[in-house]
Amino acid sequence: MDDSPLPPSPISDLLAIMARLRDPEGGCPWDLEQDFATIAPHTIEEAYEVADAIENGTPDAIKDELGDLLFQVVFYAQMARERGWWDFGDVARHVADKMVRRHPHVFGDETIATAEAMTGRWEADKATERDQKAVEEGRRPSALDGVIAGLPALSRALKLQKRAARVGFDWDRPAPILDKIEEEVGELRTELEDGAANVRLKDEIGDLLFATVNLARRLEVDPDAALRHANAKFERRFRSVEDRLAAADRSPAEASLDEMEALWQAAKADEKP
Repeated sequence: MDDSPLPPSPISDLLAIMARLRDPEGGCPWDLEQDFATIAPHTIEEAYEVADAIENGTPDAIKDELGDLLFQVVFYAQMARERGWWDFGDVARHVADKMVRRHPHVFGDETIATAEAMTGRWEADKATERDQKAVEEGRRPSALDGVIAGLPALSRALKLQKRAARVGFDWDRPAPILDKIEEEVGELRTELEDGAANVRLKDEIGDLLFATVNLARRLEVDPDAALRHANAKFERRFRSVEDRLAAADRSPAEASLDEMEALWQAAKADEKP
């Protein structure tokens, strides 16, 4: 048997680097100042950068962004270890145990033949865990438990609607949702005509957005993906407007709205096959 020490793993290297960055003696001043709350926004940003790389990047770009996201986990684990809570190994063991528990058809004797059946089993297991947590906390379980407040509003609206739909609180076709959207537009129009305060307008716009997300869900359209597509389309066409104005040695600030609208329509027409 070879008694020579095993070479360090990439994870071990990363954990050692993180510990060095957080070392009070000679570590990085910025890293030493951070805590869970200050790192959380960076984690959210890194997750979005992973999604962007998957949609628009190369395999190397995806690898790079996944590395940045992994570093966030290592950062949290180091801060927790310093407080005596848990470490990276505890995180890995916990998720490994959970994956084994939630895949009895792979690691046990159960049979789950389809992805649809697996999704149903997965959701049922998570619901059981949420119910158990509610009992432990001395409160009544809700179908909406576990839909965290920190999600982006669009994603949270979708999750809330899906949870409500599981217990039957849902329209069964798009037409009533379109009626609801028209109703919300009418209410917003009334508030505008009455000179409503900003808080009322925010309330009505929120209702309109929530109803629109519901329509997307019913039509099996990812509202976040749809909005990203619309954002990209807007950016592409607006840049075309800027380019067309620049060709005439002008800027958008020097053009009228009617001129820019005409250029917008021209850019739109150029995209048609």
